[in-house]
Amino acid sequence: MDDQLALPVGTTLDRFIMRKQEEFPYATGELSQLLRDIALATKIVNREINRAGLLGVTGNFGQQNVQGEEQQKLDVIANIRFIRALRNGGEVCTVISEEEDLVIQTGNTKGKYIVAMDPLDGSSNIDVNVAIGTIFSIYRRLSDTGEDGTLEDCLQDGTKQVAAGYIIYGSSTMLVYTTGCGVNGFTYEPSLGEFFLSHPNIKTPQDGKTYSCNEGNVNSFPDGIKAYLSYCKEQHYSARYIGSLVADFHRNLLKGGIYLYPPTAKSPNGKLRLVYECNALAMIIEQAGGKATDGSERILDKTPTELHQRCPLVIGSPDMVDKVEEFLAAEVVAVS
Repeated sequence: MDDQLALPVGTTLDRFIMRKQEEFPYATGELSQLLRDIALATKIVNREINRAGLLGVTGNFGQQNVQGEEQQKLDVIANIRFIRALRNGGEVCTVISEEEDLVIQTGNTKGKYIVAMDPLDGSSNIDVNVAIGTIFSIYRRLSDTGEDGTLEDCLQDGTKQVAAGYIIYGSSTMLVYTTGCGVNGFTYEPSLGEFFLSHPNIKTPQDGKTYSCNEGNVNSFPDGIKAYLSYCKEQHYSARYIGSLVADFHRNLLKGGIYLYPPTAKSPNGKLRLVYECNALAMIIEQAGGKATDGSERILDKTPTELHQRCPLVIGSPDMVDKVEEFLAAEVVAVS
């Protein structure tokens, strides 16, 4: 009878991290603390987003980021909050952000980790109350401790990630992450101020019937992508495109589907960032049983040459990604 009066609330993120710490023999608590620092920043950014309309922090900030894109006020706020949390946590020597031109040294020269992040993905949807997100990657530094991190530390292949994750700020706020041992999702309970395990061991469906891309650019897509989209329509697949990468990815991860951002005439190298977006989501989807490619090469095998390098992205259920590669391979054969 007592148990019925006080039902268990579940496993908190902190408790889950502590239980999983034994999976990292080279870590003595630093990675666990780093994940807690990210969770703390997430709670703060979640609060800022939820009250943005009342505080007047929606809309353009009035400046452009290094990508030449208009920064939103919340872009700037999220960037500051995450950098501050990572600096104060002490485990990260260097941060790189989509919103910053150069590497950010935290002053924690003994820190063992590098964090790459997109502090607030989908910022064009902020003003209309559509789901947005944060994307992050964690790497072990290559350089010696006791000094600032280096550019080489920041330009590692995606296979070198020790953890990756994203936060989606929507009808509920979720933190989804992997440390290379499966993918787990945690939902924020605001009255308790805690993340609770809500989606253990996420596995994406082998196939799906949903495709996500900006078909407004279809006239400048490669012929193989055009052919694949025609195939989707013939199969009566559903088109679902939110315009927030995290939101589109999250839906397809759970329900099955594919997200495509191919090269276009305007963005011949693709639009998404390899270091800040593609690598993290590629690690997550592979850990969940899916695939991520640039159309011909596995995303995690690509070697970045610059911080803000762009990359085409095809990511989602493995059978759907395979089908896109078939169409693109057929295009290459036809041209040759």
